[in-house]
Order: sequence, then structure tokens, then C-alpha cells
Amino acid sequence: MIILKTKEQIDGIREVCHLTADMFNELIPKIKAGLSTKDVDDMFKEYMLSHGGKAAWWREDFPGAICISINDEIIHGLPSKKRIICDGDLVSIDVGIDKNGYISDTTHSLLIGNVPPKVRKLQQITEECLYAGIAACVAGNRISDISNAVYSLATKHGYGVVSEYCGHGVGIEVHEDPSIPNCPFHGANPRIRPGMVLAIEPMINLGTAAIADKDDGWTVVTADGEVSCHEEHTVAVFEDHTEILTDLHYAK
Repeated sequence: MIILKTKEQIDGIREVCHLTADMFNELIPKIKAGLSTKDVDDMFKEYMLSHGGKAAWWREDFPGAICISINDEIIHGLPSKKRIICDGDLVSIDVGIDKNGYISDTTHSLLIGNVPPKVRKLQQITEECLYAGIAACVAGNRISDISNAVYSLATKHGYGVVSEYCGHGVGIEVHEDPSIPNCPFHGANPRIRPGMVLAIEPMINLGTAAIADKDDGWTVVTADGEVSCHEEHTVAVFEDHTEILTDLHYAK
């Protein structure tokens, strides 16, 4: 069931999304080669708790405050003291904060140091795919308009588009209806309506779209070992516009 949010609910979701943006703005400059992914997880956890929030992933039993995925890891990378960030890595940080019963969800993929040009381009195009999907997310369109916008841009550049995982409704729970695939699909295709709050999140692979699961029960990787990139924003749909709630440059 799709939950159409009231003005008061959107206000609460906006507040936690702005907190999430503030957190990224403060912590992104501190993420460097030599840190472990557990070091980064600790930084984000401390920020959340010190600002009256907590990791939204507790609702889904994820063993970390953030999902942190490096290079061929697509999503759900587990924080670890043994996993060290290196020069040249692409590091995707997927974060949700739960505050006052409202949920944010956003992902930024960071380029650490001397990243190969083909990986820099992948990150650029994945971000462009995200904004193409957001541009299609307007009242009156359908979910497939978002999916087609992401897919057409990614495949134009020869990239693989992950189909097994997708965007979703968010705000009251971490994962709500509707599902928002990043590629053409069959099945339910609801119209986009005012009051929807959605997490749009392209997951784009440098090589094949095929995926594999690691033995830890969480981490999803590319089947061919090529780099993957993940970008995500939470947006709210209104009659006459769509607002990016997790925008790092929101108006204060």
C-alpha cells in the first residue's frame, strides 16, 4: 500500500533529510584512504546519536549504522575494521536516519584520490541517471517514467543496470511501496501522486548488470568484478513540483 504523506509528515521527513545532508557535508571531507570502513561507520553513528537520531537500518537488522560498499560492491557493504579504504577506490555510503519516527534515505559515492577516468565517468553518469529519474518524478507521470529515464541514459553509455534491487517509498518505514525499478518492468505501475515520498536510487555497473551475493549474507557485488556506483536521493512530490529532500545544498 502506498502511503501518501500529509504536510505534517513531509515536514518531519524533510527535517530528518536535512539532518542527513548536514551530516554528509560535515563528514565527506573526513573520508580518506587509510580509514577502515568501521572507522567511517563510527563517524556517522556518532553524528546521528549526537543530533537526536539513530541509524534507520536498525529496523531491518543491518549490523551497522551505514552501508559502505567499495568498488565491485553494489550495495549493503558491511562496516569492518579489516576493510581499509585505498587510494583509487569508489566508496558508496548509503545512510538512513530515524528521528522522531521519520526516515531519510540517501547515498553518495565518493571518489578517493587517484581514481581511474573510467570510474570517474561511471560516477558522473550514475549521478546524471539519478537526476534524470528525479526529473521524471512529477505528479501525473508513472513510476515507469522514472525507470525508463534511468535505464535509457545508463545503457546509452554501455553500462549494466542492476534490476534485482530498486528504489522505493520511504519516510514512515525504511522500505515502503511503490518499488521503483531502474529498468523497464512488468507489473504494477502506479501514477505518481502528490504526497508520495520516494527514494530514487540508480545502481549502475561498469560492466555486466549481473550480480552475486557474498557469503556474509548482506553484501551484493558485481558478477564480473567490475566497479559499481550507487547514488540516491529522497524526494517529495507536490502538485506543482518535486522537492529533493536530501539535497546537500538545500536552502537553510
